Amino acid sequence: MTQENAFRAALGVGFLAVISVTLYYRLQSWASKEALDRRQEGLFILATLRPAGLLLWLGIIAYLANPAWMRWSSVALPTWLRWAGFVVFGLGLALLTWTLRGLGTNLTDTVVTRRAHTLVTQGPYRWVRHPFYDAMALLIAGIALIAANWFMLLTGAVVFGLLAARSKTEEGHLLARFGEAYRVYRERTGRFVPRRSRIH
Repeated sequence: MTQENAFRAALGVGFLAVISVTLYYRLQSWASKEALDRRQEGLFILATLRPAGLLLWLGIIAYLANPAWMRWSSVALPTWLRWAGFVVFGLGLALLTWTLRGLGTNLTDTVVTRRAHTLVTQGPYRWVRHPFYDAMALLIAGIALIAANWFMLLTGAVVFGLLAARSKTEEGHLLARFGEAYRVYRERTGRFVPRRSRIH
């Protein structure tokens, strides 16, 4: 097995793990069969987020199928850095699993809340309001390092940027749903990184 095939095989296992974990929790949340109004994301996000995500997925799948198909966007990275990408990827997978477990049936793929939605403040949500997006950033960075590919990093950065923009709308819905409880929660947590404790 060549070194490139070793990277591809290991990434394939990791990618399947991400899909399996995500699908497990999504199936639980879909059990309610509740329709969600994705139009509330806004026209710009609707027109850009999922197409950008599709490009990222296609790039990853093409690399897993045949690394030569993505050679046009490859970059020369030292072997140790590419293997370090698995550490980043592993951290992302662990955070993703922790986050989805904490969300439970509250999980949605849009900004609106479910009828039986609860305000989640445990697990990673104790420190940050959007750990799912943090997990995505780690996974994307890990994949880009492992595959040594700038296209995956670029499309991943676009996806994260759009998610970050969408998070403002998402928080507006949560504030409308949970009122003062969410306002207090928002004051003591960071959006993507933990908030520094205030010194009184």
